[in-house]
Amino acid sequence: MKRPTLHSIIRFLMRVLTDTEYRNLEYLPSSGPVIIATNHLSRMDIPLLFVTPTRNDVTALVTTKYKSYPLIRWFSDTAEAIWLDRDTADFGAFRSAAAELKKGRAMGISPEGTRSNTGGLLPGKPGTVLLALRTGAPIVPVGLTGTENASAILLRLGRPKMTATFGPPFEIPPIGKDTREEDLQRATDEVMCRIAACLPPAYRGVYADHPRLQEILAEQGGDVRVISSRKL
Repeated sequence: MKRPTLHSIIRFLMRVLTDTEYRNLEYLPSSGPVIIATNHLSRMDIPLLFVTPTRNDVTALVTTKYKSYPLIRWFSDTAEAIWLDRDTADFGAFRSAAAELKKGRAMGISPEGTRSNTGGLLPGKPGTVLLALRTGAPIVPVGLTGTENASAILLRLGRPKMTATFGPPFEIPPIGKDTREEDLQRATDEVMCRIAACLPPAYRGVYADHPRLQEILAEQGGDVRVISSRKL
């Protein structure tokens, strides 16, 4: 099966079986390289982003542990995802992701590095920042909700409600040679706080009381700001 066929099938299934809403899609560039930085709640995160209405070229970094699941492996390979070994410094995956971005694709990444079992954000890792610095690609934060229990609801023949809320794109400033660690941490916190600003309070996890998040919320006039909404 080719990627366009898979895209059409997943889009149809998501439209029929779920109540999926995309908010603030105008923040996501319609073309060109972009890193979509997202929280990670479940395996449903990937198909939700895969069929983002305004881009048909979204791919993602997917952890190699999912290779042991035949269906997920097949889906990921067909969707042209990039396998990432999270237990090592996977420079091969990093180079592949950079190459795809330089082709002008949209790359989904979870800076947390693993799925949250609580629903709240976990501490971010610097990989997303390093990829943005390497490629010059802007970062668009997105907060996902409802995917954490979507599979269970589907198994009960229910129709889960899932939401992807996008935030304004931003770029990472250069990292200083003498302040590398501090600058990387500051930039990683910026990414995570911008994701948190796209999420309801219950999903903000370890960033709930972060000073930078409070600044972002004040700038946008309070909690999650919804400018527009679109269903599949």
